[in-house]
Amino acid sequence: MRWPRPPPPPATLPLFPTKKKNPTIPNPRAFSRKLSRQISRFIPSNKLFRLLLLIGFLALFPPFFFHLRLRHFQQIQARKCGWIEKPPLVCAHGGDSSKAAPNTMEAFRIALQSRVDCVEVDVSRTSDGFLVALHDRDLQRISGNKTAKVGHMTFDEIRELDAGFKSTQDMQKHSVPLVENALELLSESVRQVILDIKVGPPLYEQGLAEDTLSIVKRAQCKNCLIWAKSDMVSNNVIKLSQDVMVGYIIMKDPLTGAISKLGRIKGAHVGGVYHPLVNEKLLKNLHRYNSLYGG
Repeated sequence: MRWPRPPPPPATLPLFPTKKKNPTIPNPRAFSRKLSRQISRFIPSNKLFRLLLLIGFLALFPPFFFHLRLRHFQQIQARKCGWIEKPPLVCAHGGDSSKAAPNTMEAFRIALQSRVDCVEVDVSRTSDGFLVALHDRDLQRISGNKTAKVGHMTFDEIRELDAGFKSTQDMQKHSVPLVENALELLSESVRQVILDIKVGPPLYEQGLAEDTLSIVKRAQCKNCLIWAKSDMVSNNVIKLSQDVMVGYIIMKDPLTGAISKLGRIKGAHVGGVYHPLVNEKLLKNLHRYNSLYGG
């Protein structure tokens, strides 16, 4: 019987193994020279590189500079001409009073033919409670009475007057219209109808806001704006209705010379300024008040 041979003993490791030979390291100076030669194939020389940088700067700077200047110019123009995107309304006071008597149906029709954006209608109350499109000064012109007041005459008395200009070319009689009739003609044909409420004797502001709002409601005027020289009328309209735009008038007191205050009516949407008072400072204050209070 044979016994298997024992496995051979493991190979003995040397007590002090021999070190591997390191690859040869080139001379640092020679290595840097070789590296610079390789880089120079892709990067131009120092002078050429500076020249290319200068050319690139000269090529890019003018467009960038003019872009900034153009942007600055556009910002200035936007501040000066921002109204072009939202132009002001062209409003005919009393209709086209250059070709017809103001506040007559003929003046209103001519204004519509001229494609105005807005028509302002003067509103006065007769002694019997009718609201007519008439101003006291126009009543004095057509009646020949320099002291005549709309509030002292009935509607029938006013209707008998000829509101037209006295001319041989126009022989047709022009009656003073009711405000309701004027609104039926204008409200759906222009962007804005301004009702300028005139306060006069004998009732003055008493019930005037209620009478005006009832006319606006009957005419279904959705684009009516009501303002008056009397702050009491404007405040009363605001208290009675939240659906109608209300404005106030900025003017100079003929007796004291004092200019009425901005933003004196809370809830008003528009401030009407007499044109001699319009200046840059006033407009800035109006815009500032609008941004603060949303008026």
